[in-house]
Amino acid sequence: MNILFWVLQVLLALHTAVGAVWKFSHSAEQTMPSLKAIPNGVWMGMAVLELLCALALILPFFSKPLAGLAPIAAVIIAAEMLVFCGLHLASGTANYGPLGYWLVVAALCAFIAYGRFVLKPF
Repeated sequence: MNILFWVLQVLLALHTAVGAVWKFSHSAEQTMPSLKAIPNGVWMGMAVLELLCALALILPFFSKPLAGLAPIAAVIIAAEMLVFCGLHLASGTANYGPLGYWLVVAALCAFIAYGRFVLKPF
């Protein structure tokens, strides 16, 4: 079970880091019109937060005392995905495709957080 969580954490860290780097070169409005409510400064701040979360997901591998960071990072990423879902729904867009993607990522984050807090702590 521990190996499963490590694999998921590394994959989530890669996903999050790629998303953060991508945010630096694309505005929220370019990304998806339903996210245009996010100001550019907040968008850039989210990119920095995502990079920190990606780092926090893998740091426990190198230092046991930092083990509490991984589930916290997963919760932050899940919250961000749920905010995206809320903004998308509030925009009134009829395209529900992105919701599935964001909800799957949020569920993966919730599984990692639950697993590291309850099932198989570091």
